[in-house]
Amino acid sequence: MNNTESSTVESGLVWVKSSYSGTEGGQCVEVAAGTTVVHVRDSKDTAGPVLTVSREAWAGFVGLTSSVRGL
Repeated sequence: MNNTESSTVESGLVWVKSSYSGTEGGQCVEVAAGTTVVHVRDSKDTAGPVLTVSREAWAGFVGLTSSVRGL
């Protein structure tokens, strides 16, 4: 998996807050799907660093977390 932290992110992205974030704040993440990558950021620090991973890596992560929840 090739992860990078990036301060330059594609313009026109639509950021979506995790459904697990709730309404109380706390530890929340937002994701935005780019053309070939997925961007992840801290919803409390939207001007902060952004983690960028390939779409394949993101799909693997989502698949892994789904299978772990089912244990």
